[in-house]
Amino acid sequence: MSQQPRIIDVPGHSLRSFDIGYAQDGVYAFADRSNHGVDLIDTRTLRYVGRIPGFSGPSGGGQGGPNGVLIVNGRQLWAGDGHSRVRVADMRSRGIVATIATGGTKRVDELAYDARDHLVIAANNADDPPFLSFISARAPYRIRARLMLPQATDGLEQPLWDPRTGMVYVAVPELDGVAARGGVAMIDPRSARLTGMHEVARCMPAGLALDPGGKLLVGCSDDAVAYGFKAVSLLLDPVSGKILRIFHQVGGSDEVWFDSASGDFLLAAVANPGGPVLGVINARGQHWVENIPSGRHAHSVAADPGNGRAFVPVAAGDKACARGCVEIFGK
Repeated sequence: MSQQPRIIDVPGHSLRSFDIGYAQDGVYAFADRSNHGVDLIDTRTLRYVGRIPGFSGPSGGGQGGPNGVLIVNGRQLWAGDGHSRVRVADMRSRGIVATIATGGTKRVDELAYDARDHLVIAANNADDPPFLSFISARAPYRIRARLMLPQATDGLEQPLWDPRTGMVYVAVPELDGVAARGGVAMIDPRSARLTGMHEVARCMPAGLALDPGGKLLVGCSDDAVAYGFKAVSLLLDPVSGKILRIFHQVGGSDEVWFDSASGDFLLAAVANPGGPVLGVINARGQHWVENIPSGRHAHSVAADPGNGRAFVPVAAGDKACARGCVEIFGK
């Protein structure tokens, strides 16, 4: 992977508040709260191609948005927004075509897509208690079920659907008010029932990513580092809950991603000791490869499955791009 990233500038207001990214079918999309929209970049030409507007922006009180983003079947973009809303946009027209109210009072954060059952799983992370909504990915986008998770006392992070088992995994930073106890929840999306909880210690899980063999990378969060826990990452068997490997070389991550082009896990390790890095872990060999310095507040990453280019937004005030930008790693 290239040590010197290329840079794409983002038009509009300086990039001070942003969140999760997603890449599929030649498009990289990321949540640009500073500009109240989702920005789109062509992963082949490395050109900024437009913005889907109409989101809450950098609002306080747990109401900001967009947050988590997801591309479904190359045609729809789904994004969590403030005021307990999920937005559905058409990728071609770049316009919002549906708004789904999930029934909470705070923002909708991160999302997952269950391709078997055609469901989008949306996390209301800031509500008390936090909850998940299971939404039909087909118009008129009805909410099929909700699942409250009162044991998740510091919200919810990344949900992820596993095509091998049909289960949904959800990163739970804190269980029952104990910061040193976090977990990965196992949920049956068809019944919207919690079937198990794999507890992990001193991690406060945030990002989750699966490799084709079914191994689950758990990104121990920047919140864990702020709490005084060591910056690490975990490789987990999501069925048994057994920890297969602890990586001490990289941690303090928010979003993590599996890059199918290279066979590597990528970690947006914003709180890695010494400064933000893009961490690289080889999935097949289960070994750490390298940490590549990234930029200010660089806490999200997504890679194009066709060419392996990794996209990492960087906040305004970084030495590489004063107004904020997107860094591209890889050929």
